[in-house]
Amino acid sequence: MSRTGTSVSPAVPAAGRAPEADPAGRRGGRLVREARTVRLMWRRETIRFARNRLRVAMGLLTPLMFLLILGTGLQSAADGFDQYRAFLFPGVLLMALQAPAIAVGASIVWDRQSGFLRQVLAAPLSRGSILVGICLGGATSGTLYAACVLVTAPVVGVPYGPGLLLVLLELALIAFAFTAFGVVAAVTISRPETFQIVIGLAMMPLLFLSGAMFPAGGLPGWLGAAVLLNPLTYGVDAVRRAMPGDGVVTYGDRVTGPEPFGWAPPVLLEVGLIALLGLAAVTVAARHFARSR
Repeated sequence: MSRTGTSVSPAVPAAGRAPEADPAGRRGGRLVREARTVRLMWRRETIRFARNRLRVAMGLLTPLMFLLILGTGLQSAADGFDQYRAFLFPGVLLMALQAPAIAVGASIVWDRQSGFLRQVLAAPLSRGSILVGICLGGATSGTLYAACVLVTAPVVGVPYGPGLLLVLLELALIAFAFTAFGVVAAVTISRPETFQIVIGLAMMPLLFLSGAMFPAGGLPGWLGAAVLLNPLTYGVDAVRRAMPGDGVVTYGDRVTGPEPFGWAPPVLLEVGLIALLGLAAVTVAARHFARSR
């Protein structure tokens, strides 16, 4: 009570309404939470791969054996073509980053079996952020795998140069697309055995029909059509054309890259195609992931 006998009320807004929360502040807090979720899932995936040293060693051993043993043998057998290992190098790089993408998808399937995925989905976290963090983690691991193989470039006749940085960026983009496709398979397939079969049947034909082992241009019949329709063909060609030095863009008198309707697409268009397919795969995976239980 005041000295005049009247009560003193606390100050209120003129209209008698409580002050509204700042929408910009809400958006800022939400962005921070989303970024934190992405970072946590990315860190989980990278730590998982870093701690499994046997998987890292085996993931590097297979492409290196493919390059140094099979590549050397085929180079000696190739009549008039003594740069086959350099020609094969981009395909070996993609083979190296393919394993982590498959492993990320397999980990999602096993997380569903163990109940961990259900706990994550029950948490007050954005499922889109969870998915993006998982894909970035797999892409980081795949890029590191490919980078370890990339340091062997002089062994196959590819010199060190600034172009390898562009190659590494292209490999990171392809690794993200690979991981996104693996996640699409993981969120639509619930059984680990089925997942392994589907991935095995899908990944190897994509690699063999990508122009990594033989020139993509001038192939006859259905084989040429399959290679031109394979999106990985354009990723292999972009990596091959970005290699420093003279590069291996011809195989004898044949062009190694894809030429649909006699037209050779520029590298920027090939990279854009891979990026577009990666984003489409993330979108599809996000829709399925949002309905996961």
